[in-house]
This record gives sequence, structure tokens and C-alpha cells, in this order.
Amino acid sequence: MNKSNQTDLAVLAGDLRVTVGKLVRRARKHSLSGDFTSAQKSVLTLLERDGPATVSDLARAEEVTPQSMRITVASLESLGVVKGEADPRDGRKTLIDLTSSFRDKLQASRAAKEDWLIRALQAQFSEQEQATLAEAVGLLRRLADFQLDTRKVGNE
Repeated sequence: MNKSNQTDLAVLAGDLRVTVGKLVRRARKHSLSGDFTSAQKSVLTLLERDGPATVSDLARAEEVTPQSMRITVASLESLGVVKGEADPRDGRKTLIDLTSSFRDKLQASRAAKEDWLIRALQAQFSEQEQATLAEAVGLLRRLADFQLDTRKVGNE
């Protein structure tokens, strides 16, 4: 492939970053979500996806100290979005989980975002373009799942 036919990856990366960021901000405007810090959002996502966990489990997953995670969890408890209960397998441990009322809010927020996206897709894209976008989602998912092996970078 010659230089004139190659995609300028630096331009593509910048355009993709800006466009995805704008899309996320637009969808967020149509949600019911509160103002959470990035650390809090990350913990909420883990709990929703993986279920109840100890503070130590959450700290390991987020690669932070247990002390730091305790602060994040305590702030979420004070907001009423998570609760701690004794682990039924080991009463010495406390499992942190989302409250049922917050789960309901998450579902409502997700539905509001998806409703906005559905209306935007219908208004902006033909059926053929919708199919193309559906294929692109698979590519974006692969991109989002990519993890650079930092042990190899710079050591070659």
C-alpha cells in the first residue's frame, strides 16, 4: 500500500477520540445519572457487572490501595447507592453491593440514553447506514478491549 492510500492513523485516532467523547457527552445529557467521580463510576460499574465484592476485591480490580477504596466505598454509601452486608460464606467479610433503588435508577438512566440513541439512529441514518454502523460497533468493541502489553514496549 503506498503512502497516499494509507489511512493517517494519527488523524484517525484524534478524530475517533473527539467523536466518541462527543457521543458519550451527548448520551450523558439524556441520562438521569448523578455527578459521580471517575473512581466512583468505576466501582459502580464493577458492582453492576460482577456483583457484590469486598473492598479488597474492588481495590485489586481497580489497582488502588484498600485504604483508597474504603474512602470511595464510604462516599458511595453516604450517597445511598451501595450497601455492605456480611458475606454469607465468611461473616468476617463485608460484601459491597448496589442498593436496589440505585439499580432502578441505573436502569432508568440506561433506558433514557438508549431511547435518545434509537431516535438519533432512526433520524440520522438509512437502514444501510445502520447496518454499517452495526458492523463498526464490533470493530469499536475490539478497539476498546485492546490492551497494550506495556512490558514489551520500550524493551525490544
